[in-house]
Amino acid sequence: MGSRTLHNQSQRQEERRRSQSSTCRAALEASCVAAQETDAPTENDKESWETMGIITPDMREIVTSAKLAFVATVCADGSPNLSPKGSLLVYDDDHLVFMNMASPTTVANLRREPRLEVNVIDFIRRRGYRFKGTAEIRSADDPVYEWSRQWVLDTHDRPVYPCHEAVLINVERALPVDSPAYTFGHAKEEDLKQTWAANYGLTDG
Repeated sequence: MGSRTLHNQSQRQEERRRSQSSTCRAALEASCVAAQETDAPTENDKESWETMGIITPDMREIVTSAKLAFVATVCADGSPNLSPKGSLLVYDDDHLVFMNMASPTTVANLRREPRLEVNVIDFIRRRGYRFKGTAEIRSADDPVYEWSRQWVLDTHDRPVYPCHEAVLINVERALPVDSPAYTFGHAKEEDLKQTWAANYGLTDG
């Protein structure tokens, strides 16, 4: 076999290698583009992200079932103030609200320093949430106030409870609060509900 023949064979092999390499490279690039197009957010995704609030359905359920919350504020001398609130409600996906019926210290603290934390715990389920954020005071004729006041009237069935101001809480962060029974004891919620319902005398047993 002459040198010209060997040269031609070598040249054809090199051309085939380059062709295969180009084909693989093109396939890889096409695959990457397809993956990017698949992973890229659609307009519906973006709209969903923009409208998604902090307060989840489970948080709503806990606020409803707990029926009592504890609001922490800071007094003028820097000492903490912790006050129970029976009127705390979820206003929307980013806000909580409670009515000032007998909370002069809490409201005075919030007028000076609007930052606060709210703890809501379902004592039977042994879990809940802590909400951090800032508060706004809403007075009569404000839609938030009127909404909260209507809940007070509907719940207590008579207008004898004072409704001074509504406190609207802009929730900036929400974190779970779980009993160590979940974390270390690996307990199940249904078992804890039965145990603590009995502990509080809420069962016939």
